[in-house]
Amino acid sequence: MSERIHNLALESQTVRADGGHDASSLSDRVRSLRLPDQPRAAARRGSWLPWILCLLLAVSTAAFGYLAWGRPEPAELKSTENNEVVQSALAQPLSATAASGDVALESKGNIVPVHQIQVSPKVSGMVEKLFIEEGKRVQKGDILAELEKINYVASRDHAKAVLEEAEQNLLVLTEYRPQEIEQAKARMEEAVAQSKQLGIDYRRSLRLRPSGALADRDYEQAESAHQAMVEHENALRIDYELLMKGPRDRQIEAARRRVAQAKADLVTAEWNLDNCTVRAPIAGTILTKKAEEGNIVNPIAFNISASLCDMADLSDLEVDLNIQERDVAKVFKDQRCKLWPEAFPDRLYDGYVSRLMPIADRAKGAVPVRVKVTVPRDEEGVYLKPEMGVIVRFFKK
Repeated sequence: MSERIHNLALESQTVRADGGHDASSLSDRVRSLRLPDQPRAAARRGSWLPWILCLLLAVSTAAFGYLAWGRPEPAELKSTENNEVVQSALAQPLSATAASGDVALESKGNIVPVHQIQVSPKVSGMVEKLFIEEGKRVQKGDILAELEKINYVASRDHAKAVLEEAEQNLLVLTEYRPQEIEQAKARMEEAVAQSKQLGIDYRRSLRLRPSGALADRDYEQAESAHQAMVEHENALRIDYELLMKGPRDRQIEAARRRVAQAKADLVTAEWNLDNCTVRAPIAGTILTKKAEEGNIVNPIAFNISASLCDMADLSDLEVDLNIQERDVAKVFKDQRCKLWPEAFPDRLYDGYVSRLMPIADRAKGAVPVRVKVTVPRDEEGVYLKPEMGVIVRFFKK
């Protein structure tokens, strides 16, 4: 193209020198050789076309996505409206509480009972009757379950029989002992009297023997009778002394110990029998049920159920929170708090920091804190339930 323009320029100069052609006709010819501007403009417009198409595609995709997934259903709209109502209802009490003291911290925690008890039978056996239902309110001493009693009744009866036998053996050794002592004493005194008389006869025979007035046989009989009576007297004296003191006392002591042992066995047997009836240890609410009728429970076994239920007093509650270490300096014991459950944000409760745990949670980088909740008696177990999420506000003073 540049070569053609150059050639035309040379030609125009030649023509001008010759003067044979009109200058206007040459300029028209040169102008006719220029490229038209319309394709260039069309090219410029064509370079924006892909971007416009991409923009239209993105807008249409977003519109279809909104229509398909983003449009709120009636239930979601209702939920949104409820949230707005809840926030407007909650704004009034929270602003009122904030007016009474500056808020130091706000954190989320969970409701936990101060004392949660796992109810387990003290003896093993099969559950015959069960009076447990989740959410049931029970008083201290109410019957929760009854276990099979056959073995425990037999053990109680056996212990009673052993005790009666031991008591009878002790009675034999102690009840008639005074009479036995009197009897032994009388026998000893009788032997003393007989021994004295036989001693007199023996000494008489001893005097008569030299004169020949007494036969040798009579003398020997008198001597033998006297010696036998002396020995008999000594034996009866020993029996009397042993009856007064000696092994009889130890026998009596051993019999008394057997009676005490039998009584202890009877107490154990009766205790086992009484504990076949499981009673509520405190007044509270049944949280979970862990056994059914026909189940075998054993409090000391690892592979058998050991408990019947979990229960707690739902008027004695705390909030378990994990306060981040960077905020733990804002929390102190007996600090005043306000709290409300996430499920019932219009319910506002008073509380205070009851304790800060002595050890932190390394994994969470937080310190466990407990906030004691004041629950009205008529709201026990209604709005605040174990493991429910709550929001707690800590005030500076």
